[in-house]
Amino acid sequence: MTFQQASLSFEMAPRAGHGREFTARRRVRLGDATPNGRLRLDSIARYLQDVSNDDTRDAQWSDPHWWVVRRTVIDVHEFPKYLEEINLITWCGGLGSHWAERRTQITSLDGRVLVDAAALWVHVDKETLQPSRVPEDVVELLTTSSGGRSVGARLLLRQKDFAANATIVPSPWMLRFSDFDAVGHMNNAAYWEMVEEHLAQYRDLRAPLRGVVEHVVQVEEGQNAVRLSAVDRSELDLQLVVGETVHAAMWCGTLI
Repeated sequence: MTFQQASLSFEMAPRAGHGREFTARRRVRLGDATPNGRLRLDSIARYLQDVSNDDTRDAQWSDPHWWVVRRTVIDVHEFPKYLEEINLITWCGGLGSHWAERRTQITSLDGRVLVDAAALWVHVDKETLQPSRVPEDVVELLTTSSGGRSVGARLLLRQKDFAANATIVPSPWMLRFSDFDAVGHMNNAAYWEMVEEHLAQYRDLRAPLRGVVEHVVQVEEGQNAVRLSAVDRSELDLQLVVGETVHAAMWCGTLI
């Protein structure tokens, strides 16, 4: 199975319409948009983190901090524009023993769905940072909105190779102080900047599109990271590697 087949096979679960949902409103600001005025993918990733954090605090989860993102899938049907007001609606799209899928929609004020997103968050033990069972209070709160849907944590991209005929382009990727967040991790949004760099160069890829970022091994400050990329007119494959280790895999292509 190719990167494209694996990525497009992912199911974006529909909105349940019952159980807990959380909605926030914001405006696309100057630092969130490209020179052409569209909302960037890394900005979307930050928005997803923000509404997730706001939701868990509002719901008073027993441990809102001890979750890490394993995978984020973003479907852009239409890019929000600079100064546009948007709604972010988030709910649970599915549960597993040690993880939960957070679905989020970005909509226009008249209700058009501009962006669909699904982020797989893994619950970790605060002492060992190893995956641990989702707390009972969270399961109880999220079960209704998940509709009983079960989700797995298998990665789509990690074990995939670039296409046999692809031209692989390695380039150093400088890790900046600003890439790392308050918990000492390379922030999820920083990975999407690599995808944006390619979208700026390969203009055949435009909405509607799907982007996937999967996190394999945590990136540490001071590591010598290299971005590997393979691009054609309809999709791009990226990997962030340190030495021989794949730390993250990314894919972006036309949404069918």
